[in-house]
Amino acid sequence: GNVIAFGLFMSPLPTFYKIIRLKDTEQFSGVPYVATLLNCLLWTLYGLPFVTPNSLLVVTINGIGTALESTYLCVYLFYAPNKPRAKVLKMLAVVLTFFAAVALMVMTITHVHKTRQLIVGVLCVIVGTGMYASPMSVMVRKLVIQTKSVKYMPFLLSLTAFLNGLTWTAYAFLGKIDPFIVVPNAIGTCLATTQLILYAIYSKKEKATIKNKENGNGADAKPANNHIGFAVRCPEAVSADVNVNDEERVSRQV
Repeated sequence: GNVIAFGLFMSPLPTFYKIIRLKDTEQFSGVPYVATLLNCLLWTLYGLPFVTPNSLLVVTINGIGTALESTYLCVYLFYAPNKPRAKVLKMLAVVLTFFAAVALMVMTITHVHKTRQLIVGVLCVIVGTGMYASPMSVMVRKLVIQTKSVKYMPFLLSLTAFLNGLTWTAYAFLGKIDPFIVVPNAIGTCLATTQLILYAIYSKKEKATIKNKENGNGADAKPANNHIGFAVRCPEAVSADVNVNDEERVSRQV
């Protein structure tokens, strides 16, 4: 589970390599990375000994995820235009304020492990579902469906989200079932499956459209009709044309 989760956190690397190379975020959304950052922060809190004892694996992988998502967001904010940058900064401010409030509440209001686990666990379910659903914002904005292009829907992100959700759902059923792990990951598996289906549909359509355009351009191309080419083929005809035109000009002058 941790290996695939690490793959999920690393999957945006090609996207950010492209952003750095082009020095532009184009139409890529920063929303999924904000959602994933909050998800990692909450799961790190959930796995700490004073909330859920003996959850070292949960803490380590989500700690790594927090560091990676923070790096992605720094790169995104550096290259994003003013409007998307302002939107992500506002979301980031809300996310960090919310997390700080939750952590403070858990540490001060209650001192019972089960109560702390319940509070943070419920939030993890909600935010974890949001993390899986956030790439759907690309579809809501109709960047995929309207343009019939998967350019701004990273395939690796959807694939690793599917594998991650599937693995953690299976993990939650080993031994004592943990509903806080089952629910968001089961929902995430379904959402990631939907994304992969859409990717398959529109990827095929996009390839077919490109192929048709290439064939169409080849068929529509016509040779240019110019005097140089004509002269090469039949210089006598060009000379005849010149003589006829000269005779017409003389007759008009008379």
